[in-house]
Amino acid sequence: MSDLRSIRYSNQGPVGSGLQPWDPIPKESLISGDPVQSGHVYHSDDTGQLTSGVWHCTPMVAKPGPYDVNEFMMVLDGAITLEYANGDEETFNVGEGFVIPKGTPLSWKQTGDVLKYWVIFEDNSGEELDAAGLVARRIDPGTALEPVEEQDTSRYVGGVPEQGIRILFEDATRQMICGVWQTSEMHTKPAPFPRNELMHILEGEVTITDGSGHAETYSAGDTFMVPKGAIYQWDSVGTVRKIFCIFQAREAVPVEQAAE
Repeated sequence: MSDLRSIRYSNQGPVGSGLQPWDPIPKESLISGDPVQSGHVYHSDDTGQLTSGVWHCTPMVAKPGPYDVNEFMMVLDGAITLEYANGDEETFNVGEGFVIPKGTPLSWKQTGDVLKYWVIFEDNSGEELDAAGLVARRIDPGTALEPVEEQDTSRYVGGVPEQGIRILFEDATRQMICGVWQTSEMHTKPAPFPRNELMHILEGEVTITDGSGHAETYSAGDTFMVPKGAIYQWDSVGTVRKIFCIFQAREAVPVEQAAE
């Protein structure tokens, strides 16, 4: 039985070690600033393409260029401004989530310190979205959801929940998917989790129980990762709404089931 379990994220990193210094950002990639960065990698998967954790960095402005990974971010402190190739700018503030698609031409600007959670999918496939139309995708927590019509009802304990979902980003290979999902009261049987998924709870409370019987309860404002292969049991009463960022290599489940 898998000994993997859900991983609770902290904006200060793990208790006892905190955020660790990272290598300097190369000066040749900067317009201004002498940034100092630190962080912690909470999870990396066995494909070598997915990493996720927390990052802190002092002010900087980066030179324009194509973004070299797909990255989901949740801003915890500070603000991030992206300047696109046409001169348009977009700013993301505390509490906002967004995704930068791989290949997006932009310059990164931060006038103060920034703290964020992140999920990076490096994508070595060579497949790319059309760079001419690429911009960051904002993950709006209040977006209208579409009903999830088809579900594997055999995995539920008790009634089948009412669920809604809105996909707001998927990468060129459809291995990384981000959006918003909601469920009514839901209880599932323990089973291996089929993907890696970062979850940020917007509303409600859920208890996740692993294969050893260890239970973790997550409430609004909490962020956690469920690694692929972890034994996973979901128990919630009342409405739970979350932002999700999923990575599942090639053999992905249907999008409608992806965030359940």
